[in-house]
Amino acid sequence: MPARGQASAAKQLAAFIAKFDAADQRRIRSVRAALRRRFPTACELVYDNYNFFVIGYSPTERPSDAIVSLAARANGLSLFLLHGAGLPDPEKRLKGAGKQTRFIPLESGRDLEDPAVEALLAAALARSPAGFAASGRGRTVIRAVSAKQRPRRRPR
Repeated sequence: MPARGQASAAKQLAAFIAKFDAADQRRIRSVRAALRRRFPTACELVYDNYNFFVIGYSPTERPSDAIVSLAARANGLSLFLLHGAGLPDPEKRLKGAGKQTRFIPLESGRDLEDPAVEALLAAALARSPAGFAASGRGRTVIRAVSAKQRPRRRPR
């Protein structure tokens, strides 16, 4: 994507995050920075949907290649492992009972440093059919924005 397109995507991303409470904005930025460090060449696929604000991390611009995503809404932040149901989870960190996806509730980017979480990320990466580039820099792609959305801030 041209530099201007990336600048526009960055502005849109900042506007999406700004819809959240200040504390949630910090948490989203913290987790995003940690995921960007963990997957530096990933495409960030951004969705500002009705229920969730989501950033998927994929080796390509194809959503089906994504292995992990950050999902935020007014009542919490979670890391979704898109094929988490088949991952070894001896520490029982993964939540959910879906056929394919599992999630981990998050407080901050430091949660990704937990050895059990890191092992899950490594296992998800190892099972990814499309590998991430060994070098280079990822890009941010705004995939979808819903006109109607649930509130991003907690009711007072």
